[in-house]
Amino acid sequence: MTSLAQLVGLAPLTLAGAAAMTFGAAYVRGLTGFGMAIILVPLLGLVITPGEAVVLGILLQLLIGPVGLKVILADADRSTAVPIALVAMATTPLGMFALDATTPDVARLLITLVAVGAFVAVLLPKQPEGHRPGRLAIGGTGVVSGILTGFAAMPGPPVVPFYLRSALPPKTSRASMMLIFFATAIAGTLAALWVGIATWRLLILSLLLFAPMWIGNYVGGRHFGRVAPHVWQAMVAVVLGVAAVAAVSRLI
Repeated sequence: MTSLAQLVGLAPLTLAGAAAMTFGAAYVRGLTGFGMAIILVPLLGLVITPGEAVVLGILLQLLIGPVGLKVILADADRSTAVPIALVAMATTPLGMFALDATTPDVARLLITLVAVGAFVAVLLPKQPEGHRPGRLAIGGTGVVSGILTGFAAMPGPPVVPFYLRSALPPKTSRASMMLIFFATAIAGTLAALWVGIATWRLLILSLLLFAPMWIGNYVGGRHFGRVAPHVWQAMVAVVLGVAAVAAVSRLI
């Protein structure tokens, strides 16, 4: 552990703490279909810089994205997930440029506001039965998701309310979100390499954290489907609420 920690420039206990954070955030992802970046990036920002935490969060999402991809593609609502994903991928570099030009303190504040905004959004009333989102809603969700991917490794805040407020079953919503997040992770990684803020150190760290992430995602996925839809939706809201409270507390 000591030699591995030295390799990535972290103390052994710090690396162990990052692994525990990653396991917990990945468990939430496996259970709800989202939440890993919203929870993990602010926490990782306590031990590495916010910019590094964002890039690391994107790399981790890229590594976990192919896990269960066949089922995700089968269950997702492609009529909305595919266009949202494509638009988000196109706008991810904008967020990356903004991150590169933002000071760490301002970045922490904006990431906190994103977490709070996501929680507020899921409290809005659900769409009526049979409602189909228009092009503006789909395109707008993709644009904001892409920018937030590049800036905070958090494509979820606009995507989660989009699906949670719909009448789609949890299985479809979860798969749709996972598909979008994998696409934004690809775009985010390419943008990080292009801007020059992805480093070998972060790549090695992401590989070290893959095992706890995979285990957490597996355990969470095993628990998905064992709860009623309304309980699942409540759990999603609770996750966002906890992430928002934690983010605010770190600023105080």
